[in-house]
Amino acid sequence: MAAFESALKLLNDPLNQIGLASVAVLILLIVVFVASFGNLKFSLSFGETIHSYSRFIYGCFLKPHTGDASGNQQDALESFYKAQASIYDATRQRLLHGREDMLGLVAAQLKYRRETGALVRKPVWVDIGGGTGYNVEAMSQFLDVPTFFKSVYVVDFSPSLCKVAIDRFERLGWKNVKVLCQDARSFRLEDHEELGSGRNSPTSITQTKYGLQESSSSSGADIITMSYSLSMIPEFYPVIDSIPSFLAPTGIIGVADFYVQSRADYQSRNYTGGDIDRHCNWGSRVFWRGWFDIDRVSLEAARRDYLEYKFGTIISVNARNHFCGVRIPYYIWIGCPKETGSSGTKLAELDAAATESPYLSALDLQRKSLEEARKSTSVDIHSKAYESAIVNLAASLPLPASWYQSHHWRIYYDNSLPKHKQFNSEYIYAFTWEDARADARILKIQEDDVILAVTSAGDNALSYALQQPKRIHAVDLNPAQNHLLELKIAAFTALGYSDIWKLFGEGKHEQFRSLLVEKLSPHMSSLAFQFWLHNGERTFVRRGLYYTGGSRHALNLVKWLFRLLGLTQEVERLCAARTLNEQREIWQKSIRRVLLSRILSWTIVGNERWLWKALGVPPAQREMIEHDYLRQSGISENSESEILPTAQRGIRWGRAIWEYMVNTLDPLVNTTLVSDDNHYYLLCLQGCYSRRCHPDYLTPKAHTKLSRPNAFDGLRIHTDEMNEVIARMTPSTLTIAVLMDSMDWMDPKSSAAEEQIQKLHRALKVGGRVLIRSSGLSPWYVKKFEEGGFVAKRVAARFPGSCIDRVNMYASTWLFTKVPEVSREMPEVSMVDSHGSLEKLNI
Repeated sequence: MAAFESALKLLNDPLNQIGLASVAVLILLIVVFVASFGNLKFSLSFGETIHSYSRFIYGCFLKPHTGDASGNQQDALESFYKAQASIYDATRQRLLHGREDMLGLVAAQLKYRRETGALVRKPVWVDIGGGTGYNVEAMSQFLDVPTFFKSVYVVDFSPSLCKVAIDRFERLGWKNVKVLCQDARSFRLEDHEELGSGRNSPTSITQTKYGLQESSSSSGADIITMSYSLSMIPEFYPVIDSIPSFLAPTGIIGVADFYVQSRADYQSRNYTGGDIDRHCNWGSRVFWRGWFDIDRVSLEAARRDYLEYKFGTIISVNARNHFCGVRIPYYIWIGCPKETGSSGTKLAELDAAATESPYLSALDLQRKSLEEARKSTSVDIHSKAYESAIVNLAASLPLPASWYQSHHWRIYYDNSLPKHKQFNSEYIYAFTWEDARADARILKIQEDDVILAVTSAGDNALSYALQQPKRIHAVDLNPAQNHLLELKIAAFTALGYSDIWKLFGEGKHEQFRSLLVEKLSPHMSSLAFQFWLHNGERTFVRRGLYYTGGSRHALNLVKWLFRLLGLTQEVERLCAARTLNEQREIWQKSIRRVLLSRILSWTIVGNERWLWKALGVPPAQREMIEHDYLRQSGISENSESEILPTAQRGIRWGRAIWEYMVNTLDPLVNTTLVSDDNHYYLLCLQGCYSRRCHPDYLTPKAHTKLSRPNAFDGLRIHTDEMNEVIARMTPSTLTIAVLMDSMDWMDPKSSAAEEQIQKLHRALKVGGRVLIRSSGLSPWYVKKFEEGGFVAKRVAARFPGSCIDRVNMYASTWLFTKVPEVSREMPEVSMVDSHGSLEKLNI
């Protein structure tokens, strides 16, 4: 009892309480710290784990650095690593994020190049600052290292870490891996490999007037990696400068490392591959620089900046390591030689494909005389991608990342512009809302057609691709819509049918991230890859594709209403109905009274913000719907009695929308079977497609066609205003323009419609057609098309009780054809030659 009372007295002492609390907090921090490194499956016993992390904490934060006295970098490294070399890998698993992803991205590039014949021999890999050899063993989850690589060189300056690496590969029995303990600045691959003759070097570059270099094939390192080593090399400039001397012209570089950087450092650069999450705030920059400086890890921006300046960027990723309750910035960068893909011939060819100009080879250009060029009336038309490339090359900068991609589907755009950022990195449409069957019937696409279309969710572009036209130009101002199309095209290029069905049929795939890194990444632009790395798991693992984007609001509202009113089972019955009679009965008895509720239409669907946010209906289009409603109701829109307060106009909008929905849905239910032949509404009701009912591009037969090599060579994805893209098209080259309902969005009082019609007239061939759907029966812009040199024909009209296609959402469909008798005289387009150099390609 006395002992107990004595203990109580001690506990009552404030100083003792503070001491005990401090011990408790320290124990808690140690537990959290240790747990943050582990993954619930400890490979070591608890005692060994505590011992390892104790050594880690001591070596990183407490142990004096004794190697500084000699001024030798190797001594400094040994001072830091010798005491923790044996436990280095065990204690870095959670701290050094991104290594596996970097290796996966590099491996994907190598596998793709081997499949396409670009890699004809066993590759050579140099891992600079490879330390314990962890990267090489980790690569085995992507590639069979002993058989895939000819040679692997692990270069590190710390004898203690190199000893761990030597023991590792002796244990694994990998004979093609060599560990070299030397300064990375002095490493020369020719000391260990025969590189062959004729290699490009910094002193033997042949350039054209614009700094364009023709790549030659020769040996060298096919892959160079640096995993959390660049930030630890004091003199990093000579190391980066030495890489081109032993990197093969078709080689790739992979880097993962810590960084901090301000937006001011990179915002004017167009070659960084995108800036999603790249900016670090002031507090983060100051704290992490000071923290890592304790361990001689330098986070100044110059290291990453110089890397991006010296090489071309294929993929760039910015991320945060959620470690011990804090977010440590790190990046992954995949690059290639700066000159790869920047030859004059290739730039000109790609530019011609983007602008539909006839492409001439370098020899053809040389044959054209200056006299002929002066006589011709030329029109200079180049893509924005080409113009950006010329600016960069003139300043000895790398090209924008889009030029270094494996495919050139995606045309370069400046993602920093406000017109692109207004969408807040979100697409509006997760699925396309136009009937592809009706398009095919109206347009009758042929193999020589050049099609310009709004991207939307990309389903229409895939439908056109099935008919194999000469070219498809997909245009959207919203980058995220084009990211979605890019994902679909990459998936068809790289994945089997079962994965395609999971992604775009069911809208979910539990292995999305690994598919993205290991299979899709070689087929995507850096910006699209960044977007899906940040949003993919939320889209395909948690929510489902079709419950994302702005259109999710409508689907979620309908789903919530059905659940609230106990109609979920009725919806399931409707989606499974085998006959029209069964479908009509379910519709009339239950579902119709919810979807076509006047209260719902007047209060929610008729709301201006809701129409735009959830359904993508802008104010101008809503006005067209109201105009038709007033005309059909016999009400004069301009009469004094119709000058109503805002609240009453809202009620009138609601009535107009209600009538519009009735004319949309009632005929559709009566004429098309949702479960079997209307995947548009099946998707809206159940959030995914079924094996019986889905778009044509999701059939096994379509997958066979779209997964063929070069299936999408004719596709170009433009992230810009429609007018900007049309204006850069060579005159009289387009044959079809599919504008969906985009002209409904224009203000009748502005000159936007006339300007677009003029540009379309210029770009289309005689006989070329423009397909437009409208929410109005007689859109105001029909007359403007007729005045602009087109013959207008309404090819479908929806009246009460009728159904024009399986969507039936639009009141009319129009086809505008350019006719010869009113076609304006176009300036002649010619190729101009002056000294055979690149600037002579006037398109």
